[in-house]
Amino acid sequence: MSPLCDEAQFGAILEGIVADEAPQLFAVVQEYGDRVDGRIAAWGMAFADHAEVVSVGGGLRMSLSEPESALRGFNFGSHIRARLVWFNPDAATDDA
Repeated sequence: MSPLCDEAQFGAILEGIVADEAPQLFAVVQEYGDRVDGRIAAWGMAFADHAEVVSVGGGLRMSLSEPESALRGFNFGSHIRARLVWFNPDAATDDA
């Protein structure tokens, strides 16, 4: 089969496909007590039809129907609650 177009145009087409299909990035954050402390427990990618989650330590991987389903796996007792936080690049701090 012959190429559809030149290299530059094909690269632009692929870039558009990637932009259109990119998953949304989120974190599962564990909150200790009533806003006492928190930590990122896992990272996830939300696709149109499912979500993939990987714990920070790498020991846990989940494939779920929706991102919110990951939360129950990160709640512990009555003092550690999990919450979903969507990645916002504008929220980055200078000391990160």
